[in-house]
Amino acid sequence: MSSASCSRSSAGVGRGTAASLVADVVAYPDFVASWTAVPVASLPGGDFVEKGVADLEQGVESVESLLVSIGAPRLASLGLELERPFASPEHRLYGLLAAEDADSAHSRYNALVRRLVSFERAVECAS
Repeated sequence: MSSASCSRSSAGVGRGTAASLVADVVAYPDFVASWTAVPVASLPGGDFVEKGVADLEQGVESVESLLVSIGAPRLASLGLELERPFASPEHRLYGLLAAEDADSAHSRYNALVRRLVSFERAVECAS
């Protein structure tokens, strides 16, 4: 199913906080978030989002938490409100990737953003 053929319905889409999402994911491995109809981990990029939300709640600046911070506005429109996304996450993520390996930072950054967009599109289709 292409993303163009998915239409997101607001019916049944709950509003959850990142903290409640993380608590439910830890307690129930096959957790189905209130803001999507399928297990978060089964969506493309769901593993990154779960870890990013957990890291963000702990104040840990990681690749995943910065990626979730980049997606915070769209994730909020999909029902996942992040309480404290990092400021300037795009620059911070690129800097983190460049510190690890400057030669591959650009391609890795683009791949991560594509993964985030895939997750966001999958949530739209699942909702």
